[in-house]
Amino acid sequence: MSGGAWPGWLLCRLGLVLLCRGLLVQSLEYNQPADNYTVCQGDNATLSCYIDEQVTRVAWLNRSNILFAGNDKWSIDPRVRLLTNSPAEFSILVAQVDVWDEGLYTCSFQTQARPHTAQVYLIVHVPARITNISSAVTVNEGSDVNLLCVATGKPEPTVTWRQLRDGFTSEGEYLEITEINRQQAGEYECVTANGVSVADSKRVLITVNYPPTIKDVKDAYPTMGKPALLRCEAMAVPPAEFEWFKDDKQLFGGLEGLQIQNERTRSMLLIDNVTARHYGNYSCLASNKLGVSNASLRLIRPGSLENIAVPGMESPLFLGLLSSAFVTLLFKI
Repeated sequence: MSGGAWPGWLLCRLGLVLLCRGLLVQSLEYNQPADNYTVCQGDNATLSCYIDEQVTRVAWLNRSNILFAGNDKWSIDPRVRLLTNSPAEFSILVAQVDVWDEGLYTCSFQTQARPHTAQVYLIVHVPARITNISSAVTVNEGSDVNLLCVATGKPEPTVTWRQLRDGFTSEGEYLEITEINRQQAGEYECVTANGVSVADSKRVLITVNYPPTIKDVKDAYPTMGKPALLRCEAMAVPPAEFEWFKDDKQLFGGLEGLQIQNERTRSMLLIDNVTARHYGNYSCLASNKLGVSNASLRLIRPGSLENIAVPGMESPLFLGLLSSAFVTLLFKI
């Protein structure tokens, strides 16, 4: 900067700051309130001051810190650079704006008559981001569950919890589920947004443990010499372990022509070649760490009395007649 280009108030930083403050205070009464200029974090901000040929000196300041005075850079921030210095415009660029760049920026310029200022208030918006969220949760049915989702952003973002399976939603950082049941298990999504950028989201898996419940089981009616299948299905978390019994004796695959196939939610007892000893009563037992469930089912020989259904046999009248006939037969004997 040449010695004659600027008066003494620009030769000393402290003196310049103090004098500029004085100029700003003196000239603020002649100017309108500062305009707002909104940018997103990471974008570039261009600050332009429109002047004319009567302006003799011009500078950009951030609060009380000089950024540029004419062509001379006073800021040590490498992100700040001069864009235009012409008789009609004096513009600077602040690259990759961050939250600490927010604040009042002043263009101070001198004419032959008096000093003037033009001001702009830079507002930096920050996209909503999830900064902390609960980890996956495993609980027993009937327990209480609390999930937390913390988000930051500017403006202040909204936070919404949503159950993906049923579409249930809850507003706010905290999601409280009292006495959770198995239908409430699954993924829950936290979504945060503030209109600055696309919404941010993360998911949490809730696993609900519960004891086995065996569904409907059916008897089988295989013919001798043919294969047979008994099926047992149980819903449980963790998955149930299955055991098979015949007349209270545990069965194992590979013995007496038996095969046992276990899957996640069901077990199948297969008999390759049914013989007379295979007919009878069977039990399926399903268990996990929370409990046990069992069900009875039968392998019935076709044509046996067990397989014959006579209408009215279950009525009290029929049972009474059958009992009387049995008593009369005993006396005759």
